[in-house]
Amino acid sequence: MKKYALVTGGSRGIGRAIAIRLATQGYYVIVNYQSNDAAAQQTLDLIRQAGSDGELMKVDVSNRLAFEQALSQWQQSHEDEYIEVLVNNAGIRRDNLLVWMEPDEFEQVLATNLGSFYNVTRPLLTPMIRHKYGRIINVASLSGIIGLPGQCNYAAAKGGLIAATKALAQEVGRKNITVNAVAPGFVKTEMVEGLDESELKKNIPLNRFAEADEVAALVAFLASKDAGYITGECISINGGLYT
Repeated sequence: MKKYALVTGGSRGIGRAIAIRLATQGYYVIVNYQSNDAAAQQTLDLIRQAGSDGELMKVDVSNRLAFEQALSQWQQSHEDEYIEVLVNNAGIRRDNLLVWMEPDEFEQVLATNLGSFYNVTRPLLTPMIRHKYGRIINVASLSGIIGLPGQCNYAAAKGGLIAATKALAQEVGRKNITVNAVAPGFVKTEMVEGLDESELKKNIPLNRFAEADEVAALVAFLASKDAGYITGECISINGGLYT
């Protein structure tokens, strides 16, 4: 029987690395993405090179009705199967000082980074509860723990995601469903483009940015049966920048 995992924002960066790592653990990976068809297809090709298989799910997870429709279509063709691992990774940045932040910069970041948690997780919970097994991993951020200037929107969304992680873990633990978050610091992806790496790494004890594969390894562990007694946690992975 296939084991299914869904990775939102899975076409590039951390999401791609997570999708590939889960593939090496034998998961059939559903790669969610919003717009970049070429990048998504490349991720799927890499999943197949890793020895597994998967499929693409093109939908904006900040749009609840659109996601519910996409999931319903998937479920119709997989009647007796369910998604046992969910990685809520979709995220965007619209950095600006709050005094200059436009309403859409605030609202879009909350919708994509936090609203999508509700939109995606809620409909997947019922099958997990029915099967009495599930793994939910939310990709948060250092910004959601300590706050970073210019990121009131992003910090609010990721901080809310961490709080939601802790609350949901208490709701579904008795059903053998674990819910955890990972909080990366600076990771070498498109999300950190424009940042001064040489200057920022001076404040990191390990003196470098993380690789996406390092975050993926942590997520894959939390998705495994070996992590069955870990829930409600937010694990930082930031090279010692904040502990």
